[in-house]
Amino acid sequence: MPNAPPDLPPGTLTVLLRQAADGDARALDRVFALTYAELHRLAHLVRRGTPGAPAATLSSTALVHEAYLKLVPAADREWRGRAHFFALAARAMRQVLVSAARARLAAKRGGDDVFPVTLDEGAVAAPPRPERLLALDEALDRLAALDARQARVVECRYFAGLTAEETADLLGVSVQTVHRDWRSARAWMARELGDA
Repeated sequence: MPNAPPDLPPGTLTVLLRQAADGDARALDRVFALTYAELHRLAHLVRRGTPGAPAATLSSTALVHEAYLKLVPAADREWRGRAHFFALAARAMRQVLVSAARARLAAKRGGDDVFPVTLDEGAVAAPPRPERLLALDEALDRLAALDARQARVVECRYFAGLTAEETADLLGVSVQTVHRDWRSARAWMARELGDA
């Protein structure tokens, strides 16, 4: 769960994000410095933290830096606070990993196979191979066409590691709605990806 460092007063990140939106480049740099450890933890989770992840040559540290480079052009956007920032960071990481996976598959000329991807919070999944990551990304895009909110719930929960409460706050819905969307999205994704 994205938490502020213990010495950071509540609301500081939101204030810095607003300053960044107003054009203060130093504020965005400070946001990055203050959230680096949490972004690194998120990158580790998204990669599943082991060698052989979607892009074996892309470490968690490299993933954080690549995602940050995607976030910098968005610095002038209206940030809605900490959960919004981490949700966008997770989306940026997803984009970086998908690009790396596509490049890796293009080099191998591989795969039309369907590979299982687990969205089970309790499971310790093996690192997703490029084929799995691409299948997940494509399924998530199809889900977004059917139900954009459910797709956002998956992004927030799976890629950003947000709690149901943080996801509800970010999306402006109830926690019960998040739980319902999460269950429904997981079932739909499992069917779509051919998971047992």
